[in-house]
Amino acid sequence: MDFSFQDLSGTFSVADIAISLALSLVLSMMIGWVYRATHRHVSYSQSYVHTLVILGMLVSVIMLVVGSNIARAFALVGALSVVRFRNAIKETRDVGFIFLVMAIGMAVGTRFYALAAIAAVTICLVVLVLQRFNLFALNVQRQVVKVQVPADEDHTGAIQDALIAHTDEFELVSLESIRGGALTELMYTVKLKKGKEPGELISVLRQRTSGQRVTILTGYDQTDL
Repeated sequence: MDFSFQDLSGTFSVADIAISLALSLVLSMMIGWVYRATHRHVSYSQSYVHTLVILGMLVSVIMLVVGSNIARAFALVGALSVVRFRNAIKETRDVGFIFLVMAIGMAVGTRFYALAAIAAVTICLVVLVLQRFNLFALNVQRQVVKVQVPADEDHTGAIQDALIAHTDEFELVSLESIRGGALTELMYTVKLKKGKEPGELISVLRQRTSGQRVTILTGYDQTDL
């Protein structure tokens, strides 16, 4: 009994389907595990990892369906163009994992099984090495300082004197009028001097800004907000 499917793009058997789905599932789950093991920030999403697994299998099925049929490929592009995705990707790294599972799904769906397995294992090992040895990290911690001052007074000099005393470097990045023009909010990026604590800088700035609100955000470049 013949269990093959004949179409214009060629022939694939039930075994091809089973192998494609099984291999894409295993490789996508491996990629999902690597993503989970190397994720550092607070925005981890289980549903995102589930999506990686589903996407890898789905792309492999799509590649089986499309095969080498150009007309079918264009029809698929047209069908997918009506889909709109509104979830924002918080990390560029997440986009890389999406492309990775898509590439593995494409390789499996076109029956390049060895290529898919070798590429998935190699790239996952690279990700693990990057995370394990913390490669390309910039070990300079900076803070964001937001200071609110009355709009009718000039506190810039007093604020800068406090920053000079407590930081190695600082830079004004924004100046904004808030509360209907009653207050002015200044935002700086700073690098605190060794031994200085954020609380000390807050106390000094509040003394020089008529007790207005002062906020210091630490680790803003390593935390998802």
